[in-house]
Amino acid sequence: MPITTVSSREFNQDTSGAKKAASRGPVFITDRGTPAHVLLSMADYMRLIGQTPKIADLLAMPCAEDVEFDPGAATIGSRPADFS
Repeated sequence: MPITTVSSREFNQDTSGAKKAASRGPVFITDRGTPAHVLLSMADYMRLIGQTPKIADLLAMPCAEDVEFDPGAATIGSRPADFS
């Protein structure tokens, strides 16, 4: 995991470049040569704090009770098998 270091000025001028670098590893943002901030991807941050998403959270549908769903009655027909 490579660590990238950029100055505050470089960060302000090329934010998208810093975001791309953060997808590969942490980005240290310096103020006058001293590390002041760290930019991480959300996946790296979640791993750092030890929190992984729960399957129930991933599948949850907020406000699902507001969704109207009225399926019609199922009609299952049968027919005799043709063994010819």
